[in-house]
Amino acid sequence: DAAVAAADLAVGQGVDSLAVEEHHLTVTRHHAIRDAAPRLRLAGIGCAVEQLRIVKDEEEISCLRIGAEITDQALGELLESILVGRTERHLALELERRLVDHGADGPAFPTSVATGPNAGRPGHRPTDRRVEEGDFLSVCLGATYRGYRCEIGRTFVIGTAPADWQIELYDLVFSAQRAGRESLVPGAACRDVDRAARQVLDSAGYAEALPVLTGHGVGLEIDEDPQLTPAAMGKLDACVPVTVEPGVHLPGRGGVRIDDTLVVRPEADGGPELLTITTKELLAL
Repeated sequence: DAAVAAADLAVGQGVDSLAVEEHHLTVTRHHAIRDAAPRLRLAGIGCAVEQLRIVKDEEEISCLRIGAEITDQALGELLESILVGRTERHLALELERRLVDHGADGPAFPTSVATGPNAGRPGHRPTDRRVEEGDFLSVCLGATYRGYRCEIGRTFVIGTAPADWQIELYDLVFSAQRAGRESLVPGAACRDVDRAARQVLDSAGYAEALPVLTGHGVGLEIDEDPQLTPAAMGKLDACVPVTVEPGVHLPGRGGVRIDDTLVVRPEADGGPELLTITTKELLAL
């Protein structure tokens, strides 16, 4: 066990205290360390490791970039297939298989596929509901590549031309997502990025239908700091990968979510780098 080995090494070096990540140390491992080094004092280091992981180096960003390419490939292939009549569960499994086929370690998180009224439920898990013409189809997936995780979310209409209400809702969420993306500059307050996207949807009367956050960091975990929320503290640095994922969910009717993974870059370097590039046009599939 690495924790026990570290404790043994610390004692051998004459160290009397060892800093640990308390939120990752199980009771069993804590007892094992105590048995191996009963005089060693354990001290918590809080979230210091997570804070060090926020800014990525270019090798880490390269892994995220490749993961995003794999994710785009898997989603693009699905969009070329016949969707009507297939179940949400079947589509989710097919997307995850395609991720692996294209070189992913596996999915970054359980793939979400929501159709029709299910698209109005945030965090929906795939069911045996079959895709019908006129449905909103909302998909959220991501690849893990060499341990690094990315995320994309897109919404489409099935079969027929979108209804007027679907076009209006989609255009609104697209505008909110664009406002959030354009706010991703080094030095920007995290809460200001959230506000940029949220106020577009809030001003249209959807305050009660909004998710609790506009985005979050990604990396070795799919949900890392920084958090882009109304109460978020701190500012963005360059080379920080984040998602921007506003959405509106209308229970019993449907919903729209547009989600991208980007890297914060200074204006001199071209501004935020978009990693997930699948079209954000409202396609009728």
